[in-house]
Amino acid sequence: MTTNIPQIVGISGTNGSGKDTFGHVLADEFNFLFISVTDILREELARRKLKPERSLMRQLSSEWRKQYGLGVLIDKALEIYNNTPTPHSGLAISSLRNPGEADRVHGLGGQVVWLDADPLIRYNRIQANAQNRGAIRAVDDQKTFDEFLADEQAEMHHQSNDITTLSASGVKAKADIFLENESNNLESFVKEIKRSLVIN
Repeated sequence: MTTNIPQIVGISGTNGSGKDTFGHVLADEFNFLFISVTDILREELARRKLKPERSLMRQLSSEWRKQYGLGVLIDKALEIYNNTPTPHSGLAISSLRNPGEADRVHGLGGQVVWLDADPLIRYNRIQANAQNRGAIRAVDDQKTFDEFLADEQAEMHHQSNDITTLSASGVKAKADIFLENESNNLESFVKEIKRSLVIN
């Protein structure tokens, strides 16, 4: 089967910073196919009859990286793209959390975006949007602010010097574009997204 390499934008950042919103903007405004690697992990956990908890997603992603390489989640997203019958002009992949994923996006000629905002703003944003985020995310959303921060720290740096574990800070170090999403004004965020990206 022929593999088509689309224009790719990898989206990373802190929890609640607007990664999915960014992906939906690319889908709605530029006809990109939007895929969250977190959804890929959740689907596999569901297949294994396990809860979609962040700790289990971290374990699963590390397992896959050990088996298939650090860019495995990017490759899985690309496989979905190539098996999607509807034509798209590009591929937006959100929730990159390992620097090998950023390397894979760059190897495919893509760009990596890093999103951030004040932690309390992000936590309150998640709580305010909990109903819209769906039941599958309820396990993640029903957490205290301290638990939210602890999860984030666990994902920022490799655990036990194992390069297959999460290191969001490693992705940040390889990002091409940096955006602060402090406002809850969607219109201004959309304008900032359009201004920041180079879309062919």
